[in-house]
Amino acid sequence: MLRDIALTCLAVMAIGLSYGAVAVTSGFPLWVPAAQSVLVLAGASEFLFIGIVAAGGSPLAAALAGLLVNARHLPYGLALPPGVTGRGWRRLAGTHVMNDESVVFALAQDDPPGQRAAYGACGLGVLICWPGGAILGALIGSAVHNTSTFGLDAMFPAVILALVVPDLRDRVTLRAALAGAVIALIATPFLPAGLPVLLALAAVFLLARAPDAAGAAGAADAAGAAGAAGAADAAGAGREAGQHPAPAPSGTALSGTVPSRTAP
Repeated sequence: MLRDIALTCLAVMAIGLSYGAVAVTSGFPLWVPAAQSVLVLAGASEFLFIGIVAAGGSPLAAALAGLLVNARHLPYGLALPPGVTGRGWRRLAGTHVMNDESVVFALAQDDPPGQRAAYGACGLGVLICWPGGAILGALIGSAVHNTSTFGLDAMFPAVILALVVPDLRDRVTLRAALAGAVIALIATPFLPAGLPVLLALAAVFLLARAPDAAGAAGAADAAGAAGAAGAADAAGAGREAGQHPAPAPSGTALSGTVPSRTAP
């Protein structure tokens, strides 16, 4: 288990490198990715925030889009057995390090002590590796001004796909995800950056008659993630159109580093 956690944290750090580099080359000062990586600690929403704002979108819309992507943490919290995130004031710190990886490793254990150990080890590892990677990437981005040359701007859509693809085996989820993507793509030429991803949430209403609430929650996550990819693509389109002098990322993230959706 410890080896798997260590490998996961290394992957998280690698994605953090791209996040920090993309943020700095998009015109943000180094302290922005550094502060977000510690205080937000959610790679998908951080990538999305940077991409939307860099493309000229509203910071409020970018924050709302980030909240939408992170809505999956609500069922995560409900799925964890009592005490895994700690008790009393320690629960605040335990909740802060909740992410796809720490939840997956915790739920993979059979007994409560093992769940707490796995959750704490992975959560602490991500808390160290994600900000460390982001800060190192920001320093690299200060020297390498065109991160798209190395394909770093493709990291976000790749991570989003890794997050969503396992859920697309379910037909209801697939329908919602496709509808969310179509809505975001259609709205992108007409709405400011950040709004298409919020509008994509309307795809969840396709599940109004679905009897399985868990399926609805999964589809909502997929639709939101698909919309996030559309909004990130809109940010890339804005860069090509010259809306921002620095390259904006075209794509939680923490989520894509392990098969968290099959077992951000």
